[in-house]
Amino acid sequence: MTTKTILKSATALSGLFLPLMAGAALAQDQIDLRMTIWSANEAHLAMFNEIAEGFTQTHPNVSVTFDSLPFDSYTTTLTTQIAGGNAPDLAWILETTAADFVDSGALAPLTEVFANTEGYDLDDVSEQATALWRADGELYAYPFSTSPFAMFVNNDLIAEAGAQTPAEMIGAGEWTWDNAIETAALVADNGANGLIVRDFNYQIWQNLASVWRGWGASPWSADGNTCAFADPEMVDAMTFIHDAIFEQGAMPQPGESVDFFAGDAAMTITQISRASLLPQGEEAFDWDLVPLPAGPAGEYAVIGQAGIGVFSMAENAETAVEFLAYMSNPENSAKLAQFFPPARQSLLNAETLGETNPLLSPEQLESVVIAGISNGQVLPGHEGFAEIQQVVRAELDALWQADADVAGVMTSVCDRIAPLL
Repeated sequence: MTTKTILKSATALSGLFLPLMAGAALAQDQIDLRMTIWSANEAHLAMFNEIAEGFTQTHPNVSVTFDSLPFDSYTTTLTTQIAGGNAPDLAWILETTAADFVDSGALAPLTEVFANTEGYDLDDVSEQATALWRADGELYAYPFSTSPFAMFVNNDLIAEAGAQTPAEMIGAGEWTWDNAIETAALVADNGANGLIVRDFNYQIWQNLASVWRGWGASPWSADGNTCAFADPEMVDAMTFIHDAIFEQGAMPQPGESVDFFAGDAAMTITQISRASLLPQGEEAFDWDLVPLPAGPAGEYAVIGQAGIGVFSMAENAETAVEFLAYMSNPENSAKLAQFFPPARQSLLNAETLGETNPLLSPEQLESVVIAGISNGQVLPGHEGFAEIQQVVRAELDALWQADADVAGVMTSVCDRIAPLL
């Protein structure tokens, strides 16, 4: 059963039983809300629980539990819960599956409650940040995390290889993908590793959007109906990546496990929240954070997003929407900004972000975080993404070989996923 089928089934059930469930909720003295998340980070959980405790001060009969699910199987576990009649009240939702959840009707509308909540200031929430989570003008999930992809740099390894640092290239107007890969190759030749696209691991191919967007490439057309993997821009981008791996040795090959934050590589593409992994003390190295290099299509930015939605079939959906309005109000959004870059325009300034991201300089916050959120494109997603993701991953296995026919593999990808689009 596909994610889309599960969600449609859940939606049908919600239409049948929601009136009865709403009545039952009113009759209960105690309301226990459950929210699924994919983080088990103690600092994250402490902050969430603090916010929940603030809500219970005005809603003493409400408790909120945060249910941590493994990231690798998060969406599968969540949709299984929905299909089994055990849907949470609220859930984190990945940008790649936003279309499935928003278009299915499984989520409760948020706009009216948010707009009528005192002090909420819905206009402060960026329209660009909420675009993925809207349908027909209605907001169905709140984008609590809008995190740009950027390049963390180990200046020590680059200096040891006799190469220019990205900061030096930026100063000279030469921070391009060609020069970035040349630097990565020099570091690799010097005995370390060059560039890592974190979490890619030759499986999560959508993270390569942090590279191919520099060529103006996309996996499918803007309306999602036509495969674009075989378009010239994507073929050129994938050829560049393939050459970086197998000809220049600038990127680890399949099966190699390399950790930038352990000091093993010159550069890594990841989101700014990973700054917490930077080593301290004796293991620390001279690091920097810079925007993604310019590609043939010019400068660009890519962002990952996560939203929070309330399931309309949940027994306490009305209360859950009220809690989400509280969790995403200006005060609590400032707390969330410590770990999750905000969608509120009032918080997108170096002073505010600097208070919650002390490792990053004002220049890094301006050039990477604020500019990235303001101008970035979200990672690709599509209805039925879980199935599409697996099919594309399987077809791309043929690409990760030294003698691969890049254009032929890209055509094969389109042949396989065209019926799914």
